[in-house]
Amino acid sequence: MIDEAPYLRPRAANHVPLTPISFLYRTADVYPDRVAIIDEDRRFTWLEVRRRCEALAAGLIRLGVKPGDVVSVLAPNTAEMFEAHFAVAMAGAVLNTINIRLDAETVAYILDHAEARVLMVDRQCRPLAEATLARVTGAMPTFIDLGGPGDGPAGCIRHADLVQSEAPAFVPLLPADEWQTLCLNYTSGTSGRPKGVLYHHRGAYLMALGTIAGWGLSGHPTYLYTVPMFHCNGWGHAWTMTALAATIVCCRQISAKAIVGAIEAFGVTHFGGAPVVLGMLVEAAEAELFTLPHAVRVMTAGAPPPAAILEKVEALGFDVMQVYGLTETYGHVVQSIWDQAWDGLDFTRRAMMKARQGVRFPTTESAEIWDAQSGTRLPQDGSAMGEIVLRGNTIMKGYHKDEAATEAAFAGGVFHTGDVAVQYPDGFLEIKDRIKDIIISGGENISSIEVESVLYRHSAVSAAAVVAKHDVKWGETPCAFVELKPGANATADDLNQFCRQHLSGFKIPKHYIFETLPKTSTGKIEKYKLRERAKAFP
Repeated sequence: MIDEAPYLRPRAANHVPLTPISFLYRTADVYPDRVAIIDEDRRFTWLEVRRRCEALAAGLIRLGVKPGDVVSVLAPNTAEMFEAHFAVAMAGAVLNTINIRLDAETVAYILDHAEARVLMVDRQCRPLAEATLARVTGAMPTFIDLGGPGDGPAGCIRHADLVQSEAPAFVPLLPADEWQTLCLNYTSGTSGRPKGVLYHHRGAYLMALGTIAGWGLSGHPTYLYTVPMFHCNGWGHAWTMTALAATIVCCRQISAKAIVGAIEAFGVTHFGGAPVVLGMLVEAAEAELFTLPHAVRVMTAGAPPPAAILEKVEALGFDVMQVYGLTETYGHVVQSIWDQAWDGLDFTRRAMMKARQGVRFPTTESAEIWDAQSGTRLPQDGSAMGEIVLRGNTIMKGYHKDEAATEAAFAGGVFHTGDVAVQYPDGFLEIKDRIKDIIISGGENISSIEVESVLYRHSAVSAAAVVAKHDVKWGETPCAFVELKPGANATADDLNQFCRQHLSGFKIPKHYIFETLPKTSTGKIEKYKLRERAKAFP
Protein backbone atom coordinates (compact mmCIF):
# COMPACT_ATOMS: atom_id res chain seq x y z
CA MET A 1 0.00 0.00 0.00
CA ILE A 2 1.29 3.45 -0.93
CA ASP A 3 1.08 6.00 1.86
CA GLU A 4 0.42 9.46 0.40
CA ALA A 5 2.60 11.16 2.99
CA PRO A 6 2.84 14.99 3.07
CA TYR A 7 6.40 14.94 1.74
CA LEU A 8 5.06 13.39 -1.52
CA ARG A 9 3.39 16.66 -2.38
CA PRO A 10 3.71 18.27 -5.84
CA ARG A 11 6.83 20.45 -6.08
CA ALA A 12 8.22 22.99 -8.52
CA ALA A 13 10.49 20.27 -9.89
CA ASN A 14 7.77 17.73 -10.63
CA HIS A 15 4.54 19.67 -11.11
CA VAL A 16 4.60 22.38 -13.77
CA PRO A 17 1.28 23.92 -14.82
CA LEU A 18 0.55 22.92 -18.41
CA THR A 19 0.58 25.79 -20.92
CA PRO A 20 1.15 25.96 -24.69
CA ILE A 21 3.63 28.78 -24.08
CA SER A 22 6.09 25.99 -23.20
CA PHE A 23 5.99 24.74 -26.80
CA LEU A 24 7.30 28.05 -28.14
CA TYR A 25 10.27 28.17 -25.79
CA ARG A 26 11.25 24.58 -26.45
CA THR A 27 10.96 24.91 -30.23
CA ALA A 28 12.90 28.21 -30.33
CA ASP A 29 15.66 26.60 -28.26
CA VAL A 30 15.92 23.41 -30.31
CA TYR A 31 15.13 24.75 -33.82
CA PRO A 32 16.05 28.47 -33.69
CA ASP A 33 16.86 28.78 -37.41
CA ARG A 34 13.99 26.72 -38.81
CA VAL A 35 11.45 28.79 -40.75
CA ALA A 36 8.39 29.16 -38.53
CA ILE A 37 6.10 31.47 -40.50
CA ILE A 38 5.68 32.30 -44.16
CA ASP A 39 3.37 35.27 -44.60
CA GLU A 40 3.37 36.42 -48.23
CA ASP A 41 6.87 37.84 -48.75
CA ARG A 42 7.84 37.70 -45.06
CA ARG A 43 9.74 34.89 -43.34
CA PHE A 44 10.36 34.45 -39.61
CA THR A 45 12.42 31.78 -37.86
CA TRP A 46 11.31 30.23 -34.60
CA LEU A 47 13.84 32.29 -32.65
CA GLU A 48 12.53 35.45 -34.31
CA VAL A 49 8.95 34.48 -33.48
CA ARG A 50 9.83 33.98 -29.82
CA ARG A 51 11.59 37.34 -29.65
CA ARG A 52 8.70 39.10 -31.39
CA CYS A 53 6.24 37.49 -28.96
CA GLU A 54 8.35 38.56 -25.98
CA ALA A 55 8.56 42.11 -27.30
CA LEU A 56 4.80 42.27 -27.87
CA ALA A 57 4.08 40.84 -24.43
CA ALA A 58 6.41 43.41 -22.85
CA GLY A 59 4.73 46.15 -24.90
CA LEU A 60 1.27 45.10 -23.72
CA ILE A 61 2.44 45.21 -20.12
CA ARG A 62 3.85 48.73 -20.66
CA LEU A 63 0.44 49.74 -21.99
CA GLY A 64 -1.09 48.73 -18.68
CA VAL A 65 -2.35 45.25 -19.53
CA LYS A 66 -2.62 43.20 -16.35
CA PRO A 67 -3.14 39.47 -15.74
CA GLY A 68 -6.70 38.55 -16.61
CA ASP A 69 -7.25 41.53 -18.92
CA VAL A 70 -8.75 40.74 -22.31
CA VAL A 71 -6.85 41.55 -25.52
CA SER A 72 -9.11 41.36 -28.58
CA VAL A 73 -7.93 40.87 -32.16
CA LEU A 74 -9.60 41.56 -35.51
CA ALA A 75 -7.40 40.01 -38.18
CA PRO A 76 -7.25 37.35 -40.88
CA ASN A 77 -4.59 34.62 -40.73
CA THR A 78 -1.33 36.56 -40.55
CA ALA A 79 1.97 36.29 -38.69
CA GLU A 80 0.68 38.85 -36.20
CA MET A 81 -2.46 36.82 -35.53
CA PHE A 82 -0.38 33.67 -35.01
CA GLU A 83 2.01 35.40 -32.62
CA ALA A 84 -0.87 36.82 -30.58
CA HIS A 85 -1.67 33.23 -29.56
CA PHE A 86 1.50 33.27 -27.48
CA ALA A 87 2.30 36.92 -26.74
CA VAL A 88 -1.01 37.76 -25.07
CA ALA A 89 -0.72 34.76 -22.74
CA MET A 90 2.93 35.61 -22.02
CA ALA A 91 1.66 38.93 -20.67
CA GLY A 92 -0.72 37.02 -18.40
CA ALA A 93 -3.70 38.27 -20.40
CA VAL A 94 -6.62 36.55 -22.15
CA LEU A 95 -6.76 36.34 -25.94
CA ASN A 96 -10.07 37.13 -27.64
CA THR A 97 -9.96 36.54 -31.41
CA ILE A 98 -13.07 37.92 -33.12
CA ASN A 99 -14.78 36.74 -36.30
CA ILE A 100 -13.97 39.41 -38.89
CA ARG A 101 -17.19 38.73 -40.80
CA LEU A 102 -19.46 39.78 -37.96
CA ASP A 103 -21.38 43.05 -38.10
CA ALA A 104 -20.16 46.06 -36.12
CA GLU A 105 -22.99 45.86 -33.61
CA THR A 106 -22.14 42.28 -32.66
CA VAL A 107 -18.41 43.03 -32.44
CA ALA A 108 -19.19 46.01 -30.19
CA TYR A 109 -21.27 43.73 -27.97
CA ILE A 110 -18.31 41.32 -27.72
CA LEU A 111 -15.88 44.10 -26.79
CA ASP A 112 -18.26 45.41 -24.13
CA HIS A 113 -19.13 41.96 -22.78
CA ALA A 114 -15.46 40.94 -22.64
CA GLU A 115 -14.44 44.33 -21.23
CA ALA A 116 -11.56 44.32 -23.71
CA ARG A 117 -8.51 46.28 -22.56
CA VAL A 118 -6.84 46.31 -25.99
CA LEU A 119 -8.07 45.90 -29.57
CA MET A 120 -5.46 44.86 -32.17
CA VAL A 121 -6.62 45.38 -35.75
CA ASP A 122 -5.30 44.36 -39.15
CA ARG A 123 -5.82 47.17 -41.68
CA GLN A 124 -8.01 44.89 -43.78
CA CYS A 125 -10.47 45.08 -40.87
CA ARG A 126 -10.09 48.80 -40.20
CA PRO A 127 -13.57 49.81 -41.51
CA LEU A 128 -15.19 47.19 -39.26
CA ALA A 129 -13.10 48.29 -36.29
CA GLU A 130 -13.95 51.96 -36.72
CA ALA A 131 -17.67 51.20 -37.09
CA THR A 132 -17.41 48.98 -34.00
CA LEU A 133 -15.66 51.51 -31.78
CA ALA A 134 -18.38 54.04 -32.60
CA ARG A 135 -20.86 51.59 -31.00
CA VAL A 136 -18.88 50.57 -27.91
CA THR A 137 -20.72 51.66 -24.76
CA GLY A 138 -18.14 50.60 -22.15
CA ALA A 139 -14.54 51.64 -21.67
CA MET A 140 -12.76 52.28 -24.97
CA PRO A 141 -10.00 49.69 -25.61
CA THR A 142 -6.50 50.80 -26.57
CA PHE A 143 -6.19 50.52 -30.37
CA ILE A 144 -3.13 48.80 -31.89
CA ASP A 145 -2.51 48.84 -35.65
CA LEU A 146 -1.32 45.40 -36.79
CA GLY A 147 -0.32 46.58 -40.27
CA GLY A 148 -1.55 45.00 -43.46
CA PRO A 149 -2.89 46.43 -46.73
CA GLY A 150 -3.80 50.11 -46.87
CA ASP A 151 -3.10 52.94 -44.47
CA GLY A 152 -3.27 52.71 -40.72
CA PRO A 153 -5.09 55.24 -38.54
CA ALA A 154 -2.99 58.26 -37.66
CA GLY A 155 -1.51 58.60 -34.22
CA CYS A 156 -2.28 55.08 -32.94
CA ILE A 157 0.12 52.52 -31.50
CA ARG A 158 1.81 50.42 -34.17
CA HIS A 159 2.37 46.71 -33.64
CA ALA A 160 5.56 46.94 -35.71
CA ASP A 161 7.03 49.40 -33.20
CA LEU A 162 6.11 47.16 -30.26
CA VAL A 163 7.72 44.00 -31.66
CA GLN A 164 10.89 45.87 -32.67
CA SER A 165 11.36 47.13 -29.13
CA GLU A 166 14.02 45.48 -27.04
CA ALA A 167 12.69 43.14 -24.37
CA PRO A 168 15.88 42.20 -22.49
CA ALA A 169 15.60 39.22 -20.18
CA PHE A 170 11.83 39.14 -20.56
CA VAL A 171 10.22 36.60 -18.25
CA PRO A 172 6.78 35.43 -19.43
CA LEU A 173 3.97 35.47 -16.88
CA LEU A 174 3.36 31.74 -16.94
CA PRO A 175 0.19 30.55 -15.21
CA ALA A 176 0.50 29.55 -11.58
CA ASP A 177 -2.57 27.38 -12.16
CA GLU A 178 -3.18 25.61 -15.48
CA TRP A 179 -6.93 26.24 -14.99
CA GLN A 180 -6.17 29.94 -15.58
CA THR A 181 -8.10 31.38 -18.52
CA LEU A 182 -6.10 31.48 -21.75
CA CYS A 183 -8.69 32.48 -24.35
CA LEU A 184 -12.19 33.89 -24.64
CA ASN A 185 -13.97 32.78 -27.82
CA TYR A 186 -17.47 33.81 -28.78
CA THR A 187 -19.89 31.40 -30.41
CA SER A 188 -21.27 32.23 -33.84
CA GLY A 189 -24.38 33.81 -32.40
CA THR A 190 -26.74 32.27 -34.94
CA SER A 191 -29.62 32.93 -32.57
CA GLY A 192 -29.53 35.69 -29.98
CA ARG A 193 -26.31 37.09 -28.58
CA PRO A 194 -23.11 35.05 -28.91
CA LYS A 195 -21.85 33.35 -25.75
CA GLY A 196 -18.31 33.79 -24.48
CA VAL A 197 -16.50 30.46 -24.18
CA LEU A 198 -13.57 30.33 -21.74
CA TYR A 199 -10.53 28.12 -22.45
CA HIS A 200 -7.83 27.25 -19.91
CA HIS A 201 -4.09 26.65 -20.45
CA ARG A 202 -4.41 22.95 -19.60
CA GLY A 203 -7.01 22.32 -22.29
CA ALA A 204 -5.02 24.10 -25.00
CA TYR A 205 -1.88 22.14 -24.13
CA LEU A 206 -3.69 18.81 -24.19
CA MET A 207 -5.56 19.70 -27.40
CA ALA A 208 -2.20 20.23 -29.12
CA LEU A 209 -0.84 16.88 -27.94
CA GLY A 210 -4.11 15.13 -28.76
CA THR A 211 -3.99 16.48 -32.32
CA ILE A 212 -0.44 15.21 -32.77
CA ALA A 213 -1.50 11.73 -31.65
CA GLY A 214 -4.90 11.70 -33.33
CA TRP A 215 -3.71 13.01 -36.69
CA GLY A 216 -0.56 10.89 -36.58
CA LEU A 217 1.70 13.92 -37.01
CA SER A 218 5.46 13.51 -37.05
CA GLY A 219 8.53 15.35 -38.25
CA HIS A 220 8.13 19.01 -39.17
CA PRO A 221 4.98 19.50 -41.28
CA THR A 222 4.43 22.44 -43.57
CA TYR A 223 1.00 23.57 -42.52
CA LEU A 224 -1.26 25.91 -44.49
CA TYR A 225 -3.41 27.92 -42.09
CA THR A 226 -6.74 27.98 -43.93
CA VAL A 227 -8.85 27.50 -40.78
CA PRO A 228 -9.56 31.04 -39.50
CA MET A 229 -7.57 31.61 -36.33
CA PHE A 230 -10.56 33.51 -34.98
CA HIS A 231 -12.52 30.23 -35.00
CA CYS A 232 -11.69 28.03 -31.97
CA ASN A 233 -8.20 29.55 -32.17
CA GLY A 234 -7.79 27.87 -35.53
CA TRP A 235 -8.65 24.49 -33.97
CA GLY A 236 -5.63 24.93 -31.70
CA HIS A 237 -3.26 24.21 -34.59
CA ALA A 238 -1.13 27.26 -33.75
CA TRP A 239 -0.09 25.44 -30.58
CA THR A 240 0.06 22.02 -32.25
CA MET A 241 2.36 23.14 -35.06
CA THR A 242 4.58 25.05 -32.68
CA ALA A 243 5.12 21.89 -30.63
CA LEU A 244 6.23 20.18 -33.86
CA ALA A 245 8.49 23.03 -35.01
CA ALA A 246 6.44 23.08 -38.21
CA THR A 247 6.44 25.76 -40.88
CA ILE A 248 3.18 27.69 -40.89
CA VAL A 249 2.04 29.24 -44.17
CA CYS A 250 -0.46 32.05 -43.57
CA CYS A 251 -3.44 32.46 -45.86
CA ARG A 252 -5.37 35.77 -45.88
CA GLN A 253 -7.99 34.85 -48.46
CA ILE A 254 -9.22 31.27 -48.85
CA SER A 255 -9.65 30.05 -52.42
CA ALA A 256 -8.76 26.97 -54.41
CA LYS A 257 -6.11 29.01 -56.21
CA ALA A 258 -4.52 30.13 -52.94
CA ILE A 259 -4.51 26.60 -51.51
CA VAL A 260 -3.07 24.92 -54.60
CA GLY A 261 -0.60 27.76 -55.06
CA ALA A 262 0.71 27.29 -51.53
CA ILE A 263 0.96 23.53 -52.01
CA GLU A 264 3.03 24.05 -55.15
CA ALA A 265 5.16 26.95 -53.89
CA PHE A 266 5.90 25.86 -50.33
CA GLY A 267 5.39 22.10 -50.35
CA VAL A 268 2.40 22.23 -47.99
CA THR A 269 1.79 18.84 -46.42
CA HIS A 270 -1.23 19.56 -44.17
CA PHE A 271 -4.15 21.93 -43.88
CA GLY A 272 -7.60 22.09 -42.35
CA GLY A 273 -10.90 23.38 -43.62
CA ALA A 274 -14.65 23.11 -43.64
CA PRO A 275 -16.40 20.93 -46.25
CA VAL A 276 -17.05 24.07 -48.31
CA VAL A 277 -13.28 24.30 -48.83
CA LEU A 278 -13.22 20.71 -50.07
CA GLY A 279 -16.08 21.51 -52.43
CA MET A 280 -14.13 24.50 -53.71
CA LEU A 281 -11.19 22.24 -54.57
CA VAL A 282 -13.43 19.68 -56.28
CA GLU A 283 -15.01 22.35 -58.47
CA ALA A 284 -11.60 23.79 -59.39
CA ALA A 285 -10.35 20.34 -60.34
CA GLU A 286 -13.45 19.66 -62.43
CA ALA A 287 -12.66 22.86 -64.32
CA GLU A 288 -9.14 21.44 -64.83
CA LEU A 289 -7.53 24.30 -62.96
CA PHE A 290 -4.96 22.14 -61.16
CA THR A 291 -3.36 18.77 -60.62
CA LEU A 292 -2.12 18.00 -57.13
CA PRO A 293 1.71 17.74 -57.18
CA HIS A 294 1.90 15.48 -54.11
CA ALA A 295 -0.32 13.91 -51.49
CA VAL A 296 -1.66 16.33 -48.88
CA ARG A 297 -3.33 15.46 -45.58
CA VAL A 298 -6.49 17.38 -44.73
CA MET A 299 -8.53 17.70 -41.56
CA THR A 300 -12.12 18.72 -42.18
CA ALA A 301 -14.81 19.84 -39.72
CA GLY A 302 -17.50 22.46 -39.24
CA ALA A 303 -20.38 20.52 -40.77
CA PRO A 304 -20.77 16.86 -41.71
CA PRO A 305 -19.18 16.53 -45.18
CA PRO A 306 -21.26 14.68 -47.76
CA ALA A 307 -19.80 11.34 -48.78
CA ALA A 308 -19.89 12.49 -52.42
CA ILE A 309 -17.55 15.40 -51.66
CA LEU A 310 -15.16 13.15 -49.71
CA GLU A 311 -15.12 10.66 -52.56
CA LYS A 312 -14.24 13.34 -55.13
CA VAL A 313 -11.63 15.18 -53.08
CA GLU A 314 -9.83 11.96 -52.19
CA ALA A 315 -9.73 11.03 -55.86
CA LEU A 316 -7.64 14.19 -56.35
CA GLY A 317 -4.98 12.92 -53.96
CA PHE A 318 -6.06 14.55 -50.69
CA ASP A 319 -6.05 12.29 -47.64
CA VAL A 320 -9.01 13.55 -45.62
CA MET A 321 -9.78 12.89 -41.97
CA GLN A 322 -13.07 14.19 -40.66
CA VAL A 323 -13.23 15.47 -37.09
CA TYR A 324 -16.03 16.82 -34.94
CA GLY A 325 -16.16 19.39 -32.19
CA LEU A 326 -17.54 22.73 -31.09
CA THR A 327 -16.26 26.08 -29.92
CA GLU A 328 -16.92 24.79 -26.40
CA THR A 329 -14.52 21.86 -26.93
CA TYR A 330 -11.48 23.76 -28.27
CA GLY A 331 -12.35 22.33 -31.67
CA HIS A 332 -12.08 18.65 -32.55
CA VAL A 333 -12.76 15.96 -29.93
CA VAL A 334 -14.01 13.13 -32.19
CA GLN A 335 -12.19 11.75 -35.24
CA SER A 336 -13.00 9.41 -38.09
CA ILE A 337 -10.14 6.93 -37.76
CA TRP A 338 -9.57 4.69 -40.76
CA ASP A 339 -9.80 0.93 -40.24
CA GLN A 340 -7.55 -1.05 -42.60
CA ALA A 341 -10.30 -3.65 -42.85
CA TRP A 342 -12.14 -1.13 -45.02
CA ASP A 343 -9.35 -0.93 -47.62
CA GLY A 344 -11.08 -3.49 -49.81
CA LEU A 345 -14.34 -1.56 -50.02
CA ASP A 346 -15.25 0.21 -53.25
CA PHE A 347 -14.48 3.93 -53.38
CA THR A 348 -18.05 5.07 -52.74
CA ARG A 349 -18.46 2.78 -49.73
CA ARG A 350 -15.11 3.92 -48.33
CA ALA A 351 -16.24 7.54 -48.63
CA MET A 352 -19.43 6.71 -46.74
CA MET A 353 -17.39 5.17 -43.92
CA LYS A 354 -15.22 8.28 -43.77
CA ALA A 355 -18.32 10.47 -43.62
CA ARG A 356 -19.06 9.14 -40.14
CA GLN A 357 -17.80 11.51 -37.45
CA GLY A 358 -15.88 8.77 -35.65
CA VAL A 359 -14.59 7.91 -32.20
CA ARG A 360 -13.24 10.06 -29.40
CA PHE A 361 -9.83 11.74 -29.64
CA PRO A 362 -7.00 10.42 -27.44
CA THR A 363 -7.58 13.33 -25.06
CA THR A 364 -11.38 12.96 -24.95
CA GLU A 365 -12.52 10.95 -21.95
CA SER A 366 -15.89 9.83 -23.32
CA ALA A 367 -18.27 10.46 -26.21
CA GLU A 368 -21.72 8.91 -25.87
CA ILE A 369 -25.31 9.44 -26.96
CA TRP A 370 -27.99 10.03 -24.35
CA ASP A 371 -31.73 10.23 -24.47
CA ALA A 372 -32.50 13.93 -24.10
CA GLN A 373 -35.57 13.33 -21.94
CA SER A 374 -34.42 10.65 -19.50
CA GLY A 375 -30.69 11.39 -19.49
CA THR A 376 -29.90 7.70 -19.97
CA ARG A 377 -27.25 6.32 -22.29
CA LEU A 378 -28.58 4.80 -25.52
CA PRO A 379 -27.37 1.56 -27.13
CA GLN A 380 -24.62 1.51 -29.75
CA ASP A 381 -26.84 -0.10 -32.38
CA GLY A 382 -26.55 2.39 -35.24
CA SER A 383 -30.24 3.30 -35.09
CA ALA A 384 -31.07 4.82 -31.67
CA MET A 385 -30.78 8.59 -31.98
CA GLY A 386 -29.73 10.70 -29.02
CA GLU A 387 -27.73 13.76 -28.03
CA ILE A 388 -23.94 13.58 -28.12
CA VAL A 389 -22.55 14.18 -24.63
CA LEU A 390 -18.86 14.52 -23.84
CA ARG A 391 -16.39 14.40 -20.97
CA GLY A 392 -12.74 15.37 -21.07
CA ASN A 393 -10.02 17.90 -20.39
CA THR A 394 -10.51 19.81 -23.63
CA ILE A 395 -13.93 21.17 -22.73
CA MET A 396 -14.45 24.82 -21.81
CA LYS A 397 -14.38 26.20 -18.27
CA GLY A 398 -17.83 27.64 -18.92
CA TYR A 399 -19.58 30.66 -20.44
CA HIS A 400 -18.32 34.11 -19.51
CA LYS A 401 -20.81 35.94 -17.25
CA ASP A 402 -23.49 33.27 -17.84
CA GLU A 403 -23.85 30.88 -14.92
CA ALA A 404 -27.26 29.56 -15.99
CA ALA A 405 -26.08 28.54 -19.47
CA THR A 406 -22.96 26.96 -17.97
CA GLU A 407 -24.94 24.85 -15.51
CA ALA A 408 -27.32 23.75 -18.26
CA ALA A 409 -24.43 22.76 -20.53
CA PHE A 410 -22.85 20.60 -17.80
CA ALA A 411 -26.05 19.06 -16.38
CA GLY A 412 -25.65 15.43 -15.38
CA GLY A 413 -21.85 15.55 -15.24
CA VAL A 414 -21.38 15.73 -19.01
CA PHE A 415 -21.18 18.43 -21.65
CA HIS A 416 -24.33 18.61 -23.77
CA THR A 417 -23.48 19.34 -27.41
CA GLY A 418 -26.99 19.82 -28.79
CA ASP A 419 -26.10 17.49 -31.69
CA VAL A 420 -28.15 14.36 -32.45
CA ALA A 421 -26.35 11.20 -33.56
CA VAL A 422 -26.42 7.43 -33.66
CA GLN A 423 -23.56 5.31 -32.36
CA TYR A 424 -22.48 2.05 -33.99
CA PRO A 425 -21.22 -1.08 -32.24
CA ASP A 426 -17.64 -0.08 -33.12
CA GLY A 427 -18.13 3.17 -31.17
CA PHE A 428 -18.32 5.40 -34.24
CA LEU A 429 -20.69 8.33 -34.00
CA GLU A 430 -22.66 9.57 -36.98
CA ILE A 431 -24.35 12.93 -36.63
CA LYS A 432 -27.93 13.06 -37.81
CA ASP A 433 -28.69 16.68 -36.98
CA ARG A 434 -28.67 19.48 -34.50
CA ILE A 435 -31.51 18.92 -32.03
CA LYS A 436 -33.27 21.97 -33.46
CA ASP A 437 -32.76 20.75 -37.06
CA ILE A 438 -34.50 17.37 -36.80
CA ILE A 439 -37.62 17.41 -39.01
CA ILE A 440 -40.63 15.65 -37.49
CA SER A 441 -43.05 14.76 -40.26
CA GLY A 442 -46.17 12.78 -39.39
CA GLY A 443 -44.45 11.58 -36.23
CA GLU A 444 -41.38 10.35 -38.11
CA ASN A 445 -37.93 11.84 -37.48
CA ILE A 446 -36.14 12.95 -40.64
CA SER A 447 -32.43 13.74 -40.60
CA SER A 448 -31.79 16.84 -42.66
CA ILE A 449 -28.18 15.69 -43.08
CA GLU A 450 -29.31 12.43 -44.69
CA VAL A 451 -31.41 14.32 -47.25
CA GLU A 452 -28.61 16.83 -47.89
CA SER A 453 -26.13 14.00 -48.50
CA VAL A 454 -28.35 12.64 -51.27
CA LEU A 455 -28.72 16.06 -52.88
CA TYR A 456 -24.94 16.54 -52.87
CA ARG A 457 -24.62 13.40 -54.99
CA HIS A 458 -26.48 15.09 -57.86
CA SER A 459 -23.96 16.27 -60.45
CA ALA A 460 -25.48 19.77 -60.70
CA VAL A 461 -25.52 20.53 -56.96
CA SER A 462 -22.79 22.62 -55.38
CA ALA A 463 -24.36 23.03 -51.93
CA ALA A 464 -27.59 21.98 -50.24
CA ALA A 465 -29.37 22.64 -46.96
CA VAL A 466 -32.63 21.11 -45.77
CA VAL A 467 -34.85 22.67 -43.10
CA ALA A 468 -38.30 22.01 -41.67
CA LYS A 469 -41.25 23.82 -43.23
CA HIS A 470 -44.65 23.92 -41.54
CA ASP A 471 -47.24 21.67 -43.10
CA VAL A 472 -50.93 21.55 -42.13
CA LYS A 473 -51.24 17.81 -42.67
CA TRP A 474 -47.83 16.46 -41.62
CA GLY A 475 -46.76 19.09 -39.11
CA GLU A 476 -43.41 19.56 -40.87
CA THR A 477 -41.96 18.55 -44.22
CA PRO A 478 -38.45 18.91 -45.66
CA CYS A 479 -37.69 22.09 -47.60
CA ALA A 480 -34.48 22.03 -49.66
CA PHE A 481 -32.37 25.07 -50.48
CA VAL A 482 -30.05 24.28 -53.36
CA GLU A 483 -27.07 26.12 -54.82
CA LEU A 484 -26.15 24.87 -58.29
CA LYS A 485 -22.65 24.64 -59.73
CA PRO A 486 -21.71 27.44 -62.16
CA GLY A 487 -23.22 26.69 -65.56
CA ALA A 488 -25.19 23.70 -64.28
CA ASN A 489 -28.93 23.28 -64.66
CA ALA A 490 -31.44 21.30 -62.63
CA THR A 491 -35.12 21.70 -61.88
CA ALA A 492 -37.16 20.74 -58.85
CA ASP A 493 -38.53 17.79 -60.85
CA ASP A 494 -34.98 16.65 -61.66
CA LEU A 495 -33.98 16.68 -58.00
CA ASN A 496 -37.24 15.09 -56.94
CA GLN A 497 -36.73 12.16 -59.29
CA PHE A 498 -33.15 11.78 -58.10
CA CYS A 499 -34.19 11.76 -54.44
CA ARG A 500 -36.84 9.11 -55.12
CA GLN A 501 -34.04 6.75 -56.15
CA HIS A 502 -32.27 7.11 -52.80
CA LEU A 503 -34.78 8.13 -50.11
CA SER A 504 -38.00 6.91 -48.56
CA GLY A 505 -40.99 8.87 -49.81
CA PHE A 506 -41.63 10.79 -46.59
CA LYS A 507 -38.02 12.06 -46.56
CA ILE A 508 -38.16 13.63 -50.04
CA PRO A 509 -38.27 17.44 -49.94
CA LYS A 510 -41.67 18.91 -50.73
CA HIS A 511 -40.14 22.24 -51.77
CA TYR A 512 -36.96 23.17 -53.66
CA ILE A 513 -35.61 26.72 -53.56
CA PHE A 514 -32.66 27.57 -55.80
CA GLU A 515 -30.34 30.33 -54.56
CA THR A 516 -26.86 31.09 -53.24
CA LEU A 517 -26.77 29.74 -49.71
CA PRO A 518 -25.75 32.02 -46.84
CA LYS A 519 -22.57 30.81 -45.12
CA THR A 520 -20.49 31.78 -42.12
CA SER A 521 -16.80 32.64 -42.43
CA THR A 522 -15.96 29.04 -41.57
CA GLY A 523 -18.17 27.62 -44.32
CA LYS A 524 -21.17 26.58 -42.26
CA ILE A 525 -24.49 27.13 -43.97
CA GLU A 526 -26.60 29.50 -41.87
CA LYS A 527 -29.72 27.40 -41.49
CA TYR A 528 -31.41 29.84 -39.15
CA LYS A 529 -31.66 32.27 -42.08
CA LEU A 530 -33.08 29.54 -44.30
CA ARG A 531 -35.72 28.64 -41.72
CA GLU A 532 -36.97 32.21 -41.91
CA ARG A 533 -36.87 32.10 -45.71
CA ALA A 534 -38.86 28.86 -45.72
CA LYS A 535 -41.66 30.52 -43.77
CA ALA A 536 -42.12 33.05 -46.57
CA PHE A 537 -42.81 30.43 -49.24
CA PRO A 538 -46.37 29.11 -49.71
